[in-house]
Amino acid sequence: SFAIFLVLFSNMMIFPLLVGLTYIVSSSALSVNRRLYLLKQTGCIATLATTTTVVATRSAQAADVKSRTDGYAVQRTDREWAYILSGPQYNILRQGGTERQKASILHTFTMANVGTYTCAGCATPLFSSEDKFPSGTGWPSFSSALPGVEVEELDPVRATLDGREVRCSSCGGHLGDLFNDGWIYRGSSAAKTGKRYCIDGAALVFKPEGGGEDVFGDDPPPNRVISYEQSMYRDS
Repeated sequence: SFAIFLVLFSNMMIFPLLVGLTYIVSSSALSVNRRLYLLKQTGCIATLATTTTVVATRSAQAADVKSRTDGYAVQRTDREWAYILSGPQYNILRQGGTERQKASILHTFTMANVGTYTCAGCATPLFSSEDKFPSGTGWPSFSSALPGVEVEELDPVRATLDGREVRCSSCGGHLGDLFNDGWIYRGSSAAKTGKRYCIDGAALVFKPEGGGEDVFGDDPPPNRVISYEQSMYRDS
């Protein structure tokens, strides 16, 4: 009958439409995932910090963030930290902020600058110049850390996809993040360890081997003004 014909015709039209919509949605999701994957593999995942996905993930972590004071050997009040640290140092170490790419003079340093990178808050040795490598991300990068570095404990999946926070084990100051993508940097020390410590330069002070003048990471490279972003998910 005519009624049956209409039902069959409607189904024939609606089904392909639903399949098409499903394909479009699926393709969009794959495109986003592919973009995230490619950006992460090229060391550019940090540029996605303003996307909804990353913001949501960071916000979810805020609830269980570890205190930067409790349990650490170096104890100071927030007022004391604000007094002894420069504005950029306080923003990074105590508030978990992030400096702009290529904002620190220490970003320009290489293995040829022999010495030790220490905490700007308490002078704890954190990284050796032997482990510094050019990651192309815009932040000082290291393939491994000294015992003075504390790494956030996360399950392997979250650690790989989102990275882990890195702190000074003496004062709890925020330093940056640890990513498991060192293998990307072929020919570097990171390719051997599989790790990339992405560190904010303002959190560091470089002490040259054999003495010499300290270099403070909150100083910008020549002819560049340093700028900082407020923390999106880390409490002070």
